[in-house]
Amino acid sequence: MGVHPIRKLRPFVFAFMMLTVAAGCSVKNNSNSKDASLMSEPVQANTPSEKVTLKMMESLTNPQRTGILKEQLAAFEAENPLIHVELISPPFDQADETIRTMLAAKQDLDVIEVRDVNIADYVSKQYIDPLDTYAANWKDFSTVADIPLNVGSVEGQIYFLANGLYERQLYYRKDWFDSQKLKPPTTWQELYETAVKLTDRSKNRYGFSFRGAKGANSIFDTMIRTYNGDQLDQDDGAFRKDGSSAYSSPEAEQALSLFALLYKNASPEESLYFGFEEQVNAFTSGQTAMLLQDSDVIQTLQAKMPPDTWATAPMPTGPNGKALITVGAAGWGIPAQSLHKEEAWKLIAYLSSPEQNISFGKRYGLVPIHTTAATDPFFMTGPYQPLIEMTNDPDKYRYYRLPIQYPSYLEWEKRSTKAEQQMLLGEATVKETLKAWDAFWKEQKALMHR
Repeated sequence: MGVHPIRKLRPFVFAFMMLTVAAGCSVKNNSNSKDASLMSEPVQANTPSEKVTLKMMESLTNPQRTGILKEQLAAFEAENPLIHVELISPPFDQADETIRTMLAAKQDLDVIEVRDVNIADYVSKQYIDPLDTYAANWKDFSTVADIPLNVGSVEGQIYFLANGLYERQLYYRKDWFDSQKLKPPTTWQELYETAVKLTDRSKNRYGFSFRGAKGANSIFDTMIRTYNGDQLDQDDGAFRKDGSSAYSSPEAEQALSLFALLYKNASPEESLYFGFEEQVNAFTSGQTAMLLQDSDVIQTLQAKMPPDTWATAPMPTGPNGKALITVGAAGWGIPAQSLHKEEAWKLIAYLSSPEQNISFGKRYGLVPIHTTAATDPFFMTGPYQPLIEMTNDPDKYRYYRLPIQYPSYLEWEKRSTKAEQQMLLGEATVKETLKAWDAFWKEQKALMHR
């Protein structure tokens, strides 16, 4: 019995996380879960008699975010003088690999940041413990919405509590658009055409903030799935309803070809090697006109750009007028090798409380996990408005589930990014690239069904 498909929980994502799922096997109310018998015997987080040091490692490292987290940890330590938290913040591009290496070596870790993209891998390797028995006795558990619980679960068991939800939208240079009397694009084709119009290489100005390095698949995968449209299996974003992979269709070739043109004709040449930081910096510095990113980037834009120079818009749609989008999350989990699991849970419960989680969301631009944030005007105005628009139009903006249930999903990110770069360098064609990706996912499905 697996996690709810994201699309089935669509109405609960943003500030509308006000109801619970009435049908299906909810993680919170799953009487058939193999862990259900444990739910009636909650684990208590005891107060330590001697000072304990918790080693905590974050994954989505960012100076601003780390600063906010340190403030929350200091407040936690003030309330719990016998617990000290040692926060480890590796560079973003190295963080997941560092965490994975330390978990494999059973090194001293007590709280780690787990992501939707690696939860299946961690669970399959038994690197992290389920949190159900702790959560069953947590006073704030009843207000945690279903989507964050499902994103942080595998086979009906909770393995991390999300620290916020990530949803993507379009950010654009309003001043550039206004000067050329352009409107924000509503389709991927319009995005490309608009990006070309805004590109002036002589001025080092480009229409699109391309991302070709780590995380690049978040763009071309979105395009490919959107172009597959109604034929995509929304419960498994790697495949179509007929069982073929999403990368084997003529629509996939159309989408990847447009992606290649977007790089060639409307993006900085060096952006082939851009990761998150470089992609965002290109936008804030005035080098690029459009950026596709999650809501956590809003805080950075507000800090670095005058408010009248940028604005937000919904995600582009495909040829059928629909957009395929998803919700991502990362959050706190407990490594199996931790020697201080009850103290680790106490920290997670504190950071995940409505007060701390909503504050974290406001300060860093994430959607909180608690239904109590539903009526907060902060999340329903300004740059967050397109997220509301997309959430309120589930027929046009359709949610699909990332294929994170495959333990090799992390391998996909690495392999597809390398292949995408080779394709854009002219070392492989679009057809050859898609053929390799199709073979990868067919192999993954075969392995899953052994």
